[in-house]
Amino acid sequence: MSEAAMSNDNRRDSLIERAAEVYDFGAALRGRGGFAPVIEEPRAPAEAGAMPVERVTTAKIAPVAAAPVFAGAQRGPVATIDRTLLRDNGFIIPDSPIDTLAEEFRLVKRQLLLRATAQPGERTAKDRMVLVCSAQPNEGKTFCAVNLALSLASERDSEVLLVDADVAKPQVLSTLGLPSSGGLIDAIADPLLDVERLIVRTDIPKLSVLPAGRATNDDTELLSSARAAEIIAGLATANERRIVIIDSAPALAASPASVLAHRVGRILMIVRADRTKESDLQEAIALLDGCNDISLLLNGASFFGTNRTYGSYYGSEQS
Repeated sequence: MSEAAMSNDNRRDSLIERAAEVYDFGAALRGRGGFAPVIEEPRAPAEAGAMPVERVTTAKIAPVAAAPVFAGAQRGPVATIDRTLLRDNGFIIPDSPIDTLAEEFRLVKRQLLLRATAQPGERTAKDRMVLVCSAQPNEGKTFCAVNLALSLASERDSEVLLVDADVAKPQVLSTLGLPSSGGLIDAIADPLLDVERLIVRTDIPKLSVLPAGRATNDDTELLSSARAAEIIAGLATANERRIVIIDSAPALAASPASVLAHRVGRILMIVRADRTKESDLQEAIALLDGCNDISLLLNGASFFGTNRTYGSYYGSEQS
């Protein structure tokens, strides 16, 4: 926990109240036909290593009905995720004791799962597809996407597929310590490629990764094609237990995010405290109008005057 979080500062305002002094989130969303994205409640700061301290709030989610395991995930070797790399960069460590960051992402994923795992007939494949985006670079979108996927992988009744769709600057494989390989763009460009065979199984049993694939200058055109629509939709329909998390390029830095917004059922917009500008947030949300369900995830917040220590209860002798 940071010194800021441990401070005895006498400020009594909540983090949301103080954030509202800086960002008028409501103004960013008014005028969109009554749509009002959820601004999640922030939690205590997580510790980080080499990466900047990333902060999360709560997002929404329940259990999934059993379904056959998709065949594609059973093919090929199992790749080993570098736990040391995750630890050094402040990510959730699979199978480790619950800490603040892990507990916060539990809150985030629960809200997502409420819709994604609704009873058959009450959900669509899109409800199991989430786009993680930000307005500008360096606001923590990949950090949040990877941690969300790692948290979802611990669920008993679902599996998670983490898709790197930031073709210009893919970071998912390097973040997890996995080698480069073919991926999404390759499958879209080549009609003979089966995208399921490009999915990388990991040594976390319920976590698989679909790399971005080769670099290309026509990523937006490829992602907006009919074949891309079919492939991306198929990632969810291949298995009813699969939750698809898509890490996108920043909405104001590259155009693919606006295309991918039409392919998913929900968007998590990462809002970096003290960095994301209100005008950028408004513009990014306008560009992502292909999806009507957008939640804001407050990230990188430091605050005072709280005794909340998520994760500290685990392993404590107090009851």
